[in-house]
Amino acid sequence: MHEILLLCLTLILSVSFLVVLSKKLKIAYPIFLVIAGLVISFIPGIPDVHINPDLVFLIILPPVLYDAAQNTSWKALWKWRRIIIVMALGFVLLTAGAVAWVSWLLIPGFTLAQGFLLGAIISPPDAAAATSVLQFTKLPKGMVAILEGESLLNDASSLVIFRFALAAIISSTFVWYNAAGGFVLVVISGIAIGLLLGLAFYAIYRWLPTNSNLDIAFSLVLPYLIYLAAETVHSSGVLAVVTGGLFISYKNHYVLSHSSRLKSNAVWPSIVFMLNAVVFFLIGLQLPGIIEGVKAVSLGEAFKIALIITGVVILVRLVSALFSAVFTKFISKYITVAQNRPGWRNPVVLSWVGMRGVVSLASALAIPLTLNGHPFPNRNLILFITFMVIIITLVGQGFTLPLMIKWIKPEGIQSEKTDEQQVLEIELQLLSAASDKLSSHYGSDLENNEMLKHRFNLLKYKVELYNGTIDNDEKRAVAADLFKRFKKVMMEVTEHERAELHTFRKKDAFDDDIIRIIENRLDLEEERLQEEGD
Repeated sequence: MHEILLLCLTLILSVSFLVVLSKKLKIAYPIFLVIAGLVISFIPGIPDVHINPDLVFLIILPPVLYDAAQNTSWKALWKWRRIIIVMALGFVLLTAGAVAWVSWLLIPGFTLAQGFLLGAIISPPDAAAATSVLQFTKLPKGMVAILEGESLLNDASSLVIFRFALAAIISSTFVWYNAAGGFVLVVISGIAIGLLLGLAFYAIYRWLPTNSNLDIAFSLVLPYLIYLAAETVHSSGVLAVVTGGLFISYKNHYVLSHSSRLKSNAVWPSIVFMLNAVVFFLIGLQLPGIIEGVKAVSLGEAFKIALIITGVVILVRLVSALFSAVFTKFISKYITVAQNRPGWRNPVVLSWVGMRGVVSLASALAIPLTLNGHPFPNRNLILFITFMVIIITLVGQGFTLPLMIKWIKPEGIQSEKTDEQQVLEIELQLLSAASDKLSSHYGSDLENNEMLKHRFNLLKYKVELYNGTIDNDEKRAVAADLFKRFKKVMMEVTEHERAELHTFRKKDAFDDDIIRIIENRLDLEEERLQEEGD
């Protein structure tokens, strides 16, 4: 037990320091961690590392998907629903089919069923890799929403295809209408299980006397419970977790307290970040063991096959994206679409955000070692091709994506309000509502309470300031400078308060728990100031 604990601590510390280094070098951490893992794996004395697929599917995937669902915009998901469904289902099916056909032609003894298995494995892009890379550049919000929506659903569709392809290989039979019916059943049952358990936990949040600590504990249990429940009845655990997460995210503003939301926003990002970081590092460490397992063909031939199939994967996504843009323009004459003239820039950029990651590797590792008492045909070659597709797309597309965005310059929807406009209009309405509430309901308090009077005067001043900036760029710039200076001054004042607070730690008359309460108040004030300026 001590050895396992020491190993876990060493792994977390190593990954953390590597992420710090990646931030210093301004390289997306998934790319840097995979490269670091590759380099370290060839150091003499480093033991071979093998990822257990259960580690990914049972431990890592449920909370990552649940967190992604929690942070997904319902409005954006509905607005871009058509292209998201096309990308999450259509692109995956086309990629799987193209890879199946090419690998069948290219690899001696490779069957179409094995090709579909390989295609299902390498078809879904990795959301964590794309999100990390996009931190160093800027995309229109609509494109980000599409990519986030795709990432929620493409794992589910690829894993369902993987399941049916594997079943076809094991049984040596494939009946298309049975597979189609099974696909529909898995999708419907997955959604139903996610909704049912999401509703059960909504009832717990709504009617049981929970607190913020219990709320977070329940939120940590929920994705695992949903996933296990769905997988136990042979449904889609991925789709169930996404559905449950989306349901809870829609309701949590009504059932969770401000304390629960603040603590959750502090806990969940850290957990998901560490899970993603550890698994990307472990991906890099896999290479020596995977190379050693390639025996069906020479290593050079295996590299050649992997490069060709990687090219097929990239090309199919590019062609699919461009065709979708053409079809959208055509169909917009008959139905209402979110963007009737997508052009070529946005589809090309969307197609390039196709880095593969942990789900692909875990799926390949989940292929059984034996089939009817014999080694599973071409298992090691499938694993090698999967690994090379991950490395080439993650490193190659990941490094070049910021340059491509800078060169192509994707376009947002002209009718969309800017973030600044949205913040201005919302803040103005909230400030006006607060000011009206004080003046209409608490008139006597305003006369007798100086603190309320000052607060009311500040609200009125902000309303006047915001009103003057709505249609006046010059006044908006002046207001921005005022708020920037206000934030700077108040941050310095808060920091001065914190320094003064620390002097009380040396005074025996003041308890540490009281000092922590005051420190928490200062932290919240500083966080509020920080968000006002972002």
